[in-house]
Amino acid sequence: MAEGKIIKALSGFYYVLSEGQITQCRGRGVFRKNKVTPLVGDYVEFQAENETEGYILKVFERKNELVRPPIANVDQAILVFSAREPDFSTGLLDRFLVLVESKEIDPLICITKMDLLKQDEIQEVEKYAEQYRSFGYEVVATSSKTEEGIEELAPYMRDKTSVFAGQSGVGKSSLLNVIKPELELKTAMISSHLGRGKHTTRHVELIHIGDGLVADTPGFSSLEFTDIEVEDLPHYFPEMVEASEQCKFRGCLHINEPKCAVKKAVETGDIPGYRYDHYLTFHQEIKDRKPRY
Repeated sequence: MAEGKIIKALSGFYYVLSEGQITQCRGRGVFRKNKVTPLVGDYVEFQAENETEGYILKVFERKNELVRPPIANVDQAILVFSAREPDFSTGLLDRFLVLVESKEIDPLICITKMDLLKQDEIQEVEKYAEQYRSFGYEVVATSSKTEEGIEELAPYMRDKTSVFAGQSGVGKSSLLNVIKPELELKTAMISSHLGRGKHTTRHVELIHIGDGLVADTPGFSSLEFTDIEVEDLPHYFPEMVEASEQCKFRGCLHINEPKCAVKKAVETGDIPGYRYDHYLTFHQEIKDRKPRY
């Protein structure tokens, strides 16, 4: 019996990495009975006679799981946002940050194509980068030369299982292709009338990059807050968590409550207005969500 991590799932086979070796395994029938589907990223116990005839006996508890791509135990989401083409969007970034934080995944913000900006525009994007750093996020800025982006990102990927996510058309596949040229992920041109890239990847695989593992499929194609409750939302804005210690009421939602320290911090400029506006938008969206039965 041995333990390992599933790095690829394809046609009913699971490829388990254990002590530098990959074993092709099938799942035991007991999984189907218990409605457990092993996922890429799962830590498992398996038994194998040789490299092609193994059986997964047990799936260990997951710390998180994503639906798209179907993957478990993600440590980090590298959120790729371009400074230009498409333009940098704090609204979309905040949406991704909330989703990532709600899954207990550490976000790393990567702003690409900085070299396409004029001087005054660079200052504006750098101001945003500094603000996000002040909230406690890691932010990396790179040029449109994808190779440079990888050099910047490499140290952050060490000993982690990462998934790329972010704006469509910003070059997530291009980044992955530079990391591992033999991937040849189909990079679709931005369809200009939509301003969105076409998505072209199929099964999921974890690939070795330096000393870490990266999913070869970008994550979070759905950006709806289906699993988040209104009372949990403030926890996913770190600067609000800090300010809310001074709120008069515990469980303050920072909307209509009196003596709310978060609203005061917005007034004084300690919390940027755009972050609070996005918070209000997301709060309303979750409140208006149709109940699921």
